[in-house]
Amino acid sequence: MATVEELKLRIRELENELIKSKQKQSDAEHHLRPKIDQMSAEVVDSNPYSRLMALKRMGIVQDYEKIRSYAVAVVGVGGVGSVTAEMLTRCGIGKLLLFDYDKVELANMNRLFFQPHQAGLSKVEAAEHTLRNINPDVAFETHNYNITTMDNFTHFMNRISHGGLEEGKPVDMVLSCVDNFEARMAINTACNELGQIWMESGVSENAVSGHIQLIIPGETACFACAPPLVVAANIDEKTLKRDGVCAASLPTTMGVVAGLLVQNVLKYLLGFGTVSYYLGYNAMQDFFPSMAMKANPQCDDRHCRQQQDEYKKKEVEQPKQEVVQDEEEVVHEDNEWGIELVSEVSEAELQDASGPVPDLPEGITVAYTIPEKVRPTEL
Repeated sequence: MATVEELKLRIRELENELIKSKQKQSDAEHHLRPKIDQMSAEVVDSNPYSRLMALKRMGIVQDYEKIRSYAVAVVGVGGVGSVTAEMLTRCGIGKLLLFDYDKVELANMNRLFFQPHQAGLSKVEAAEHTLRNINPDVAFETHNYNITTMDNFTHFMNRISHGGLEEGKPVDMVLSCVDNFEARMAINTACNELGQIWMESGVSENAVSGHIQLIIPGETACFACAPPLVVAANIDEKTLKRDGVCAASLPTTMGVVAGLLVQNVLKYLLGFGTVSYYLGYNAMQDFFPSMAMKANPQCDDRHCRQQQDEYKKKEVEQPKQEVVQDEEEVVHEDNEWGIELVSEVSEAELQDASGPVPDLPEGITVAYTIPEKVRPTEL
């Protein structure tokens, strides 16, 4: 006899199939282009992949066709998530899994992607309909629920670990495009437990800054390693929201953050360029700070600590390659006068002139030091 959880799971699957059936009927009415089995680099107006395949011809990407072998989960189909999903669809991603529990509202029309006639539809339903019209070659899977509840979280983890392009295999990347800390923590917990690589993104409440972050469990800092103040202080974020007050939202900022996120995803999956571990964006000064954060050994998430132990074991097992640098001998130019170049400053004098070297964490060095001020009495 099936359990309650299994029955709920079956209901969700049937609802998903019903939505897909409706979408297919609607798609037939809109006369979608036929599916393309294989990407082509042929430069003709009827080829939707010719500009993308040009990256291969120009030596940017070695094998762009691999994009069709990847499955990406997008959690949160709002201002950033919807544009992210559209960009990945236009790039020809193999499969997209969309998670969101919200509905399209007219208040969302200041953002990109959604349209007024979609008001009232669930965001995932509206998104799939639009995206399937853009590129029918992409496989879609939608889930209209809140991932932070107990039952939904279990199902969410199941789809991450078994919802890949080939059913039963994990997805290749999870993208967090949510707008609250509770959902971010849920994604963080799931990915730490599964060892799933993911990217986090966010836009500030004043709409003029944002960021993206690559999180590799055990190797880089997870969201719990260095939580934001609202989480670190154990404040319920629901108490920070008041009736009649909402966060600002600019389609420009969200479009920039979504573009940076998808660019990082493409670089990671297709292996070109430099993948950013953390990249910020400040619209007021057009400032793009970047950095990398190591995992916190005292992280509150036990699965994060376990992943760190696994990562350390793998590092030890890998043979280290010693790089030997040959020191070139200084050769003075011979001259008829027998003159040699000799430093007039001793090592001790040079050390005194350099000033004290601060105690810095491992991996950080100073570009220069400031000499200590000499008191007049010492002159």
